[in-house]
Amino acid sequence: MGLGYAGAVSGKWLRTLASGNMEGEKMVDHLADALNTLKTHEIAGQRDCSIKSTKIVRSVVELLKAHKYLSNYDIIDNGKGGSLNIELDGRINDCGVIRPRISVKRTEWARWEQQFIPGVGVGLLIVSTPKGIMTNRDAEEAHVGGRLLAYIY
Repeated sequence: MGLGYAGAVSGKWLRTLASGNMEGEKMVDHLADALNTLKTHEIAGQRDCSIKSTKIVRSVVELLKAHKYLSNYDIIDNGKGGSLNIELDGRINDCGVIRPRISVKRTEWARWEQQFIPGVGVGLLIVSTPKGIMTNRDAEEAHVGGRLLAYIY
């Protein structure tokens, strides 16, 4: 009898209560998972990896390839969103998402570059703007603000 509330509730229910997700569904940040996979494979010295493909992940991977952080990537379509097979070339030292998604005005780029990037001309901030997903340099040239998504250097 003396189990109390915590003893009467199953472990799964306690985990969903602690995470704040009452439906019991798993909340997933695909961009964070993708960048973490890239970073861990780079640290381990592996030359390729596979990540789940979403629109935002594909846009970020395209930016990374355009700025030569990745060698190449292939889209594998399995009918469920697909995946990306990425060829790494050892240029990523650190990368990650920026949480919460900070809103940046078009005149504040230098301030946020100093906070997330180690030096001038080293690394990129990836931002979501009204003109699409782009780097901080492109957003500054286009005179637009946006929300910070990720950093890489």
